[in-house]
Amino acid sequence: MTRYGDGLAVVTVTYSPGETLDAFLTTLASATTRPLSVVLADNGSTDGVPERAAAAHEHVTFLPTGGNLGYGAAANRGVASLPDSVGWVVVANPDLSWGPGSLDLLLEAAKRWPRGGAFGPLIREPSGAVYPSARLLPSLGRGLGHALFAHVWPGNPWSRAYRQAEAPPEERTAGWLSGSCLLMRREAFDSVDGFDPRYFMYFEDVDLGDRLGRAGWLNVYVPEAEVVHIGGHSTQRASARMLAAHHHSAYRYLADRHRGPAWAPLMLAVKTGLTLRQKLLTR
Repeated sequence: MTRYGDGLAVVTVTYSPGETLDAFLTTLASATTRPLSVVLADNGSTDGVPERAAAAHEHVTFLPTGGNLGYGAAANRGVASLPDSVGWVVVANPDLSWGPGSLDLLLEAAKRWPRGGAFGPLIREPSGAVYPSARLLPSLGRGLGHALFAHVWPGNPWSRAYRQAEAPPEERTAGWLSGSCLLMRREAFDSVDGFDPRYFMYFEDVDLGDRLGRAGWLNVYVPEAEVVHIGGHSTQRASARMLAAHHHSAYRYLADRHRGPAWAPLMLAVKTGLTLRQKLLTR
């Protein structure tokens, strides 16, 4: 196993991120007092923003992936490009605004959790509302209940349990953490071979959290650290396609964990239900 240093790097996956990338880099400067490097793992931007950002900042590197690989695969490319001196890696969306000292607070939490593999901050929406970013893993029953009722009955018990709606805002472990902002121990990331590239978008963070847990690592929620998720610039332009990707990934996650002939009839019903749900939401 590679022995890494104590260096810090940020990997963000870009796909024509627009003006959000400027806010990401500007606020990142106040998120930590430590020196860091930033890798823009680019999935085929056409707006020129990532290239200009790399040219304007000495610590920012533009890394073309060669196509639109999806979030997890591009993040893996970015992490693989880092030198062995980097032992702490942040994977984050380019449409984040960092709270002052937020990365330093995550790093301090890592000292308290030596088996912590991933650390996630409190994520606010632009309205100030807290996004439920530290959740339970979606079991078959809980996941289906959430999928079926979340849009028509937001307060249903399956969604509330899955989102940990009743959990106090305190430092704690979680089943998985939102991939929009994760500080990861590189040793832990390597131990599970990073993100599963089969997930083009969505559920790659759920899958990662589950595999980290199975490998003996902890996913730790650190609400003292805060970021604001401004909103997906690139995904807003392809909502129907992203909805399809979400349902495809949800099925892959459940199917991967319920294999074999005994599960086949139920998984067929799940696939049919998710397909119908996708069509209804698209309409």
